[in-house]
Amino acid sequence: MKNDTYNHLYLFIISMISAMGGFLFGYDWVVIGGAKPFYERFFGITQSPAAQGWAMSCALVGCLAGAAISGILSDRYGRKKLLMLSAALFLVSSWLTGAAHSFQSFVVYRIIGGIGIGLASNLSPMYIAEVTPAHLRGKYVSINQLTLVIGILAAQIFNWLIAEPVPNGATDDFILQSWNGQTGWRIMFWAALVPSALFLLLLIWLPESPRWLATKNYGDKARQVLGKIGGAAYAESELQAITQTADGDTRVRLQQLLKPGVSRILLIGIVIAAFQQWCGINVIFNYAEEVFAAAGYGVSQILLNIVITGGVNLIFTLVAMYTVDRWGRRRLMLIGAGGLAMIYAIMGLLYFMHFSGWPLLLLVVMAIGCYAMSLAPVTWVVLSEIFPNRLRGSMMSIATLSLWAASFGLTYTFPLLNSALGASGTFWGYGVICIAGFIFIRSSLPETKGKTLEEIEQSIGTTATADNRHFAAN
Repeated sequence: MKNDTYNHLYLFIISMISAMGGFLFGYDWVVIGGAKPFYERFFGITQSPAAQGWAMSCALVGCLAGAAISGILSDRYGRKKLLMLSAALFLVSSWLTGAAHSFQSFVVYRIIGGIGIGLASNLSPMYIAEVTPAHLRGKYVSINQLTLVIGILAAQIFNWLIAEPVPNGATDDFILQSWNGQTGWRIMFWAALVPSALFLLLLIWLPESPRWLATKNYGDKARQVLGKIGGAAYAESELQAITQTADGDTRVRLQQLLKPGVSRILLIGIVIAAFQQWCGINVIFNYAEEVFAAAGYGVSQILLNIVITGGVNLIFTLVAMYTVDRWGRRRLMLIGAGGLAMIYAIMGLLYFMHFSGWPLLLLVVMAIGCYAMSLAPVTWVVLSEIFPNRLRGSMMSIATLSLWAASFGLTYTFPLLNSALGASGTFWGYGVICIAGFIFIRSSLPETKGKTLEEIEQSIGTTATADNRHFAAN
């Protein structure tokens, strides 16, 4: 139901509160990259690629756990309570990670933060999708990605500002004994305490998802929330549509997920979630030191270059917010997969020919821009809207679990691949993955632009005979 009576201010406020999970997700995800040159010296792991990979990827173990429990728990207790749990975990992890004095405790506290990321990455876009009218959903769900990249940029800027200049050719011992090596990297983690506390406080005011309320037979409460969003007529129309797609049994059984129509759309969600990670962009954020060092930059130059990439990430995320409800989800995903494949082919060639300096920085910026306007935000939009109402929490959890499992593999293996194949072979490998992703998206991903969650469910989530031709790209 499309009308002119939506309370856009109210929608924006509750979307922004929920999307603060995205901000903390982005900050926590990237802050470790700026702290990496310093904590590695502090913990004495500069000569161990396996330990370096574990330090960077251990949080993903928590992400897997958070994603695994988010579906069942959010379907049982609601989206709001689980978002509050994620905020509390961010708060605890930020303090303890910065206070760590042993590598083992550092890993444990990163895993705790990872659980918060796993919860927020699943729940924030899902919540926004469930409160937003169909024709606005792409733009509003993309707010979560916008806050995520703002969190990334905030971490990059803060890392750059907090770190004292490091002379070119500085030894490991010099960096270890410096202010950066003893204190600076800790402050990088502690900076997340303020937004974590603010997120937790604002969530107290956040209303519960009306679609979750309706599936739990809290019709009056759901009507009240929907009424605040679009008025009485909108509330009745949406509540009726939600009721028509509910069967009264909200328990999730394995056989429900294995029904042909449901399993097909779940498979699409699993594959595109994994592809968003295995397209390779996150190694640039997580391993910027290695990527830019291979291009000939020093530590201080690397931190500045990271800020540049964060700014590009933000600009092109705004482009995605403008285009996602105009161009459609499928078209943007194809642009992202195809564009990254071509960029990686050239990037690998330049690394192979030992180019250094600005040509590689330019290609990195192009890759991040391509990703930021396509795969980064659109994957979350698609995942938040393609699953049936009564199964959305569990199916979203499975897809997010796939995403974090792929991310763990990507982050843990990059130092090993980079050591064995070099930067050129590694990025060529990511290019091959992008070609495979392009083929899958072209053949399997439906277009969902402009459809209500209930229309999407009726079309592709409940029957085995649903056909992709009903969702041809616009």
